[in-house]
Amino acid sequence: MFKKIFILPIVFFCFSANANECMAYKIKPKITIITPEYEKHVVQSKKPMNLLHGNVVATLVDNYDIVAEITKTDDGFCIGLKSVAATIGYTDFMVKIDPRHGLNTCSYKAILNHENRHIDAYLSVIDDNKYELYDAIYSAADSVMPIFIKSQIDADSALEKMNRELQTHPDVVLAIQKIHADEEIKNKNIDKQEDYSELKSCL
Repeated sequence: MFKKIFILPIVFFCFSANANECMAYKIKPKITIITPEYEKHVVQSKKPMNLLHGNVVATLVDNYDIVAEITKTDDGFCIGLKSVAATIGYTDFMVKIDPRHGLNTCSYKAILNHENRHIDAYLSVIDDNKYELYDAIYSAADSVMPIFIKSQIDADSALEKMNRELQTHPDVVLAIQKIHADEEIKNKNIDKQEDYSELKSCL
């Protein structure tokens, strides 16, 4: 999902414009990226799980709010992408623990500590990829060309087209794919290195 932000500082020019002439209104895009606040919920599964570890379900979002500048011409309007405010990161972590580990028991806390390491790994993925994300979004935004429309009624559809082009740009797609790949690698490494000593001490 994405929200559309549309500012309308209309600049008047007294000459005709078409799709090609709208290139004169191409703007160097400004990119900002913020990481959302997240919530963590811990629940005990209704079904039996692996007693040695729980499970973390992470919710990753990547939303893009765009700002466009519209310029009035004799024939219509030129719309150029001005900036992108991206929100990329995790909004929710759901930790599931086997119900055989009683709430707040030693083994429950040991499992939770392990799953917290997974959450830290997820969070570090975004931090590790922040420069690549910026470059990818900038490249995508810079590739979005100004659009000529006859009427301001067509502005919403033009903005939607710009946002689709941004989100489906290969650089953005690859950046998000890399995040998911890094998630898998880091989570596997945590489980591989786990010796379960904390859990065993509870037995």
